[in-house]
Amino acid sequence: MNENALRKLAQAAGLILEWSDSEGCTQYMEPDTQELLLSLLGFPASSDEEIQCSLEELQRLHHPEDPAQLPPLVTADQGFAVTLPCPLAPATDYVIELESGQRQTGETDENGRIPAISEAGYHQLNIGDSRLTLAVAPAKCFSVAESVGKSPAGRSSGQPTQLWGLATQLYSLRRPGDGGAGDTRALEDFCRSAAGEGASAVTVSPTHAMFSSDPGHYSPYSPSSRLLRNVLYCAPESIFGESRVQAAVTRCGLQQHLENLESLELIDWPAVGKAKLTWLRALYEDFTEGRGRNRNDSALYQQFMRFREQGGETLEDHCRFETLSERQGPGSWRTWPEEFRDPASAAVQKFALQHFVEVGFHAFLQWLVADGLQRAQDAALDAGMAVGLIADLAVGANDSGSQAWSRQEEMLTGVSIGAPPDSINVHGQDWGLCSFSPHGLIRSGFRSFIDMLRANFTEVGGLRIDHILGFLRLWLVPEGKRPDQGGYVRFPLNDLFRLTALESVRHKAVVMGEDLGTVAPGFRERLSDRGIMGMNVLWFERDNVGDFPPPEQWSPAAMATTSTHDLPTVAGWWAGRDIEWRGRCGLLPETETVETERKTRAKDRARLARALGLPVHPAAEELQAPDIPVSRVLAGCAQHLGRTRSPLAILPVEDLLGLEEQANLPGTITEHPNWRRRWSPDSQEMLSVEAVRQRLGELNSGRVGSRKH
Repeated sequence: MNENALRKLAQAAGLILEWSDSEGCTQYMEPDTQELLLSLLGFPASSDEEIQCSLEELQRLHHPEDPAQLPPLVTADQGFAVTLPCPLAPATDYVIELESGQRQTGETDENGRIPAISEAGYHQLNIGDSRLTLAVAPAKCFSVAESVGKSPAGRSSGQPTQLWGLATQLYSLRRPGDGGAGDTRALEDFCRSAAGEGASAVTVSPTHAMFSSDPGHYSPYSPSSRLLRNVLYCAPESIFGESRVQAAVTRCGLQQHLENLESLELIDWPAVGKAKLTWLRALYEDFTEGRGRNRNDSALYQQFMRFREQGGETLEDHCRFETLSERQGPGSWRTWPEEFRDPASAAVQKFALQHFVEVGFHAFLQWLVADGLQRAQDAALDAGMAVGLIADLAVGANDSGSQAWSRQEEMLTGVSIGAPPDSINVHGQDWGLCSFSPHGLIRSGFRSFIDMLRANFTEVGGLRIDHILGFLRLWLVPEGKRPDQGGYVRFPLNDLFRLTALESVRHKAVVMGEDLGTVAPGFRERLSDRGIMGMNVLWFERDNVGDFPPPEQWSPAAMATTSTHDLPTVAGWWAGRDIEWRGRCGLLPETETVETERKTRAKDRARLARALGLPVHPAAEELQAPDIPVSRVLAGCAQHLGRTRSPLAILPVEDLLGLEEQANLPGTITEHPNWRRRWSPDSQEMLSVEAVRQRLGELNSGRVGSRKH
């Protein structure tokens, strides 16, 4: 095989053959990795003949020779001339049917470009014998300042645009009668309380659809589908009333069992899921039987049917998948009988008709949780929040889930998303998630990506995009290989940015991107140019000698926070709890021990204390945890966060409550109780605790102080 030809194909297919790691060292992709990744991307490269055929296929996809070969959707920027992927002669006639209903006719300019289009939206372009969608994007995403402007309270009071909010793990919230895990009603209560204290936003852990047939699969970042929602978060009391829900629970004989689950400190997901789905099924049966004799049920049933109709093929596919999963038993859909592996097959259609009641039950669950999330957002805005809920979009979906089943042509198989080795994870990471195919997205007109954005912008005022670095490149690990044997694959960044901005503005929702890890040069600047906030995290805000800089030096283009779900809490960091966990789970770098990590942490405590203005002896180079009460550190961090120039400062609830344990410890599955911790007191009372109110006061005073500067 000609290695130069292989290299040419690899570059054309988007493989990144050279990159800088987290330490600034140049790394290279080996030829055998190139060949393997190319085959998994759909471009065989085991011989010179295959390489040539794959190059021709890429040419047809990315640089077609005439408009008839164009993909179904092309993106462009509002106010700029449009260059199509195929060459066009000057003075070529075209017609654009604008989304507003107007028609725009003309000719291409001297460079074969379509003149600038002033209206953002999804327009239909007719050129020659071809018709395609032209997605014209605004320059930037919807901003925090615009969120304030759309709020009646913001308009009337001249509310400033440096806001603050709280970060929640939805499942951790408590309310009486929740059955052992947080739900949308607890979230609704929390939003009202937070708004009453002056919060403008509440970020929420991912609410993506999970696996009803396997409640033991509960990581919110490994969902079945990012197109639908987690039905275990539903709270049907908001629709049907408490007495009717209680009646369903009683019929199932679950009251005492649910009370036992509620009393646990850690969520028992398998038990919670099984019990909740049992009484929800009883409620569904009561609802469907009652629609013929109960006027209220009849009206509600019409609402449900409208929801189902609006959900279309996406909702129907997911509900069929859930029903099939229950019948087929444990395991991936890839092991199902072949006739059921294609969602469009006649066998699946027949199965759905035979099991229409069960398929309808899963649609009913989706209706309940969608309604609950909308109620929480309405409550947040009605209580005075400018932004309200900020959803969290996971970087990928589980390969065994409904999204991978229903959108196979747009997903990659045989690889999973991960991260290269870095200073924190020296062996690299394999997250076990399937990825969009960058070329499949183009072939399909970005159908799944747009659907995913719309699904996650619905019912919220903002969206956090996990690992937004994947818009530019994703580290893909071939099945059976170690994480360090993977490689970067380039994605159509400009297209993804444009579609995100377009949907953001249409939904009037702000966007932030988790840009932590090995970041390509200039990427954060490109985020800022698109109006996407990055993330400034306290633990990573260091100068070149390791000190914590003043908050005024934090980027004004990023959301500011003390920590994330994957990192230690403030109290946990101060106590060294994260060091204990990583030592116990074998997650320390090979060159470090628990004792060396504790020595480093003692020095970092002194650095943080000085940055927070806490009393530290001038000569002290180290601090032990008891040297300064953690309550003072928590208050100092809240004020420090508030004093940043960020348009949005987000304090995690764990740091509001002063908790030591973090939500998730990367690199563990059963060794650490990931995604299972619950908070006390319940969501209505949490913010009334005196220590909590003091920390909120520090955060708010910091925000006020930052505006004066």
